Amino acid sequence: MRHTGQPPLPDWIQSAYQTLERAYATGTDELSKSEAHEFLLAESEDIEEQADAVYVVDRLLDRGWLYEVDDQLRKTE
Repeated sequence: MRHTGQPPLPDWIQSAYQTLERAYATGTDELSKSEAHEFLLAESEDIEEQADAVYVVDRLLDRGWLYEVDDQLRKTE
């Protein structure tokens, strides 16, 4: 979800989100945080360390691009 009135997320975070969308395209509508972190580490060209994956997920949650229900991450439609 792209909120108006907020500065855009950095390109590398938006790119990581697009990478994460591929995990959701595999037939699931939710991931645990650890699954999201692992997927980003394995698949994103911009994510090289666990701390980067954690940062991306936290920013996506803060901005409403993802939301959390019962310890599972879901994409905001």
